[in-house]
Amino acid sequence: MTSFRYKAIETGGNHVDGVIDAENRKAALDLLGERGLYPASLEACVDGEKAAAVAEMPSQSRSGGSLFGSRIRRKEITAFTREMAALLEAGIPIPQALDGLSEEEENPALREVLGGIAESVRKGDSFSSALEEHPHLFNNLYVSMVRVGEEAGALQRVMTDLAGLLEHEDEVRSEVLTAVAYPVFVLAFGAFTVVLLLTVVLPRLFGMLDEMMDVLPLPTLVLLGMSKTFQDYWFLILLAVAGAVFGLRYYLRTPEGAMAWDGWKLRLPVMGGVFRASALARFSRTLGTLVRSGVSLLPALKIVENTIGNLVLANWISRVAEDTRGGDSLATPLRKIGVFPKTSIQMINVGEEGGCLDEMLLKVADIEERQMRSKTKTLISLIAPALILVVGALVGFIVIALLLPIFKMSQSIS
Repeated sequence: MTSFRYKAIETGGNHVDGVIDAENRKAALDLLGERGLYPASLEACVDGEKAAAVAEMPSQSRSGGSLFGSRIRRKEITAFTREMAALLEAGIPIPQALDGLSEEEENPALREVLGGIAESVRKGDSFSSALEEHPHLFNNLYVSMVRVGEEAGALQRVMTDLAGLLEHEDEVRSEVLTAVAYPVFVLAFGAFTVVLLLTVVLPRLFGMLDEMMDVLPLPTLVLLGMSKTFQDYWFLILLAVAGAVFGLRYYLRTPEGAMAWDGWKLRLPVMGGVFRASALARFSRTLGTLVRSGVSLLPALKIVENTIGNLVLANWISRVAEDTRGGDSLATPLRKIGVFPKTSIQMINVGEEGGCLDEMLLKVADIEERQMRSKTKTLISLIAPALILVVGALVGFIVIALLLPIFKMSQSIS
């Protein structure tokens, strides 16, 4: 890994500098782009320069982002945001509010992160800059909204809006996970039952049937072949499945694979509508919250582009931002790409003309989320019975394959 000292411009126009570790110059530029930074200069630094640059950063802040990011849950960040908004509304200064939340925090990882942020603020850093040292916990959207709140002198209101956005996303995610839990359980239990029968129970029964009958029925022979295949080559099957899973994960992490996967999700017959509605709802709610918090439209579109979670839609949003930069209204380029429903475009157009774009975007988000929830419930109501039928058909085939030799034996005896 090589360390690079950079000077960059944020989406809000602020100048920042620092040190970033990457394999090469291109990887460093990609990392800065993911953080929403536009580098003005990027130079490799020697070990001494790296140590000096790192020494300028608070030690606790450095450790919090990458070391503890995987151990701090999203719900804990949401709860911190809501509590921080309440303390700021009560007139408590930021360092004291962070100290109080740190002392009451049960998660030691988050407690140390909050302590590091409080120490950075005491040393003169802004709250947003201190949060920016933990990109795994506070993404570009979070930091940008906090920075806007600081510059506008409305940090408490912005934190309240941000907490509402995070809580709403957590609620939607929880509803989706709850809806898919039952079908996943049915599928996993059915697969476990079939594998257990093929590898443990059936081999013993087939040994008895082979000794009692010269010719077995075709369904029994098919089941016997499947059972022997699982029993003799289970390691190769497991290795092939693991290889396919890891190969797919590696491909999906490449730019081409991620783009193909995101495009395929949107083109699915039934699930595509759910993914599309979910992404459009996230776009509308995030953009509406940013606009209401005081972020201008172009930087807000750039932030949404980096947080939408779908590369295909991110490219479309980039085209919308370019057209908007050229003087078009937001509704015009959205109408060109043909992603939003016509009613949503009309609502956005009315919001722009009436000076209430943020309200209309949030209403569009509500509409898309209702459609997403309705489509999800319909899909789950179809998937669950379908999985039960599939598992029942497999178990029924196994039962028939076992009973046929017994019936044949009873007929020969009679």
